[in-house]
Amino acid sequence: MNKKFGIREVVAIGIGTALFVVLTEIQIPIGIPNTYLQPRMAVLAFLAAVFGPVVGGVIGLLGHALGDALFYGGVWWSWVFPEAVVGIGVGMLSKSYKVLEGGFDRGAAIRFNLVQIIANALAWILLAPVLDILIYAEPANKVFIQGAFAFLGNIIIIGVLGTILLFAYSRVAGKSGSLQQED
Repeated sequence: MNKKFGIREVVAIGIGTALFVVLTEIQIPIGIPNTYLQPRMAVLAFLAAVFGPVVGGVIGLLGHALGDALFYGGVWWSWVFPEAVVGIGVGMLSKSYKVLEGGFDRGAAIRFNLVQIIANALAWILLAPVLDILIYAEPANKVFIQGAFAFLGNIIIIGVLGTILLFAYSRVAGKSGSLQQED
């Protein structure tokens, strides 16, 4: 993780945050109140996998907070912080996915998905419900059910759409040396 933080990362944060906010309104109901399948999670995981934990964390934090503020009139912080945790968690192994080198293969896809499952579990099964209880005094049975379904929805959307995005981008990046980052 001795990766430099430069203009590419700043641009990725800007574009990623904007995409995350715009995609906030694309919600596929899963039958649990205030819990949806959201393609924005695949974008978050994709950008974290390519650019690392700082980019992933900032996009998760800013994207969710801005999306909540713009579309719902208030920020639900107990779900903002877990979003950042997912971005940081997925980004922690960004170098090992070898996306920019064109090396995102089956092994990298398995590693990416194991990491995103663990990050989502920490974020949605543990952190979000606990923060809901501590910050908003929400009932435990409600928030742990929401968290479990958010976890399942996120691992599905990231596992499918995020993995497809990474395979596709890695092929393009591998053919273009200009997409590779300097170490």
